[in-house]
Amino acid sequence: MPPARVYLLTLLALVAFAANSVLCRVALAHTGIDPGSFTAIRLASGALALWLLARSRVAPAAGHGNWGSALALFGYAAGFSYAYTSLPTGTGALLLFGAVQASMIGFGLFRGERLGRIQWAGWVFALSGMVALCLPGVSSAPLSACLLMLGAGVAWGVYSLRGRGVRDPIGATAGNFLRASVLGLALVLAAIEPARWDAPGVACAVASGALTSGMGYAIWYRALGGLRTGAAATVQLAVPVIAALAGIALLGETLTPRLLWSSAAILGGIALFLHAGRATR
Repeated sequence: MPPARVYLLTLLALVAFAANSVLCRVALAHTGIDPGSFTAIRLASGALALWLLARSRVAPAAGHGNWGSALALFGYAAGFSYAYTSLPTGTGALLLFGAVQASMIGFGLFRGERLGRIQWAGWVFALSGMVALCLPGVSSAPLSACLLMLGAGVAWGVYSLRGRGVRDPIGATAGNFLRASVLGLALVLAAIEPARWDAPGVACAVASGALTSGMGYAIWYRALGGLRTGAAATVQLAVPVIAALAGIALLGETLTPRLLWSSAAILGGIALFLHAGRATR
């Protein structure tokens, strides 16, 4: 694949991932949709988009997902939606991304991987940034929302780990979204408060599911074919930055000193960890 095309696909995927945070925050803060309905519509729309994409290919699908991965995907989507009822866009994206990376690093430690001193320092910096972002204070985010987003990040980390080595990521993701959409419907039916939505909220949920989730993942999988593993991990550092800038520009959110320093600790710590890991290898 030509390098220019790899760069373009990578940029589109990163923007799509950041747009998920923007669309969810817009829907839950500025429209009439509830988080359960947003989750269900997002998952169903993603399932439909990915199913159509999988059916359009010449090569037959080699994988159709499984319920374990679907449960992790549902946990991510539900926690993501409920957290964004009160989290600013940039804060939510930063907590999500940090939790994803921390959970995957933690899994490696559990499996017996050994870290160098610089990698340990990077991990500690990243964790301290997430703790600082959730500590009580004038500019802090609600602790319950922070915990929900951290849980969503851990669920996405589990989903990513379960998906390693899948021969057909598009087909498997389509199957996982379809199964997770059933869980999303159950969430709406089991909710104590009645479901509510309006046209703008539904539009945001459909766009988040079909475009920035379904098509975003498809573009990312395509871009991964031209990226080295280290580069693929590093460029994802841009996602919380893009989301925060979009929240400031489009939603009038503010860049607080707490968010600025926490961002430096989380993203800098992860970058240090990744760089040290490549140097060791």
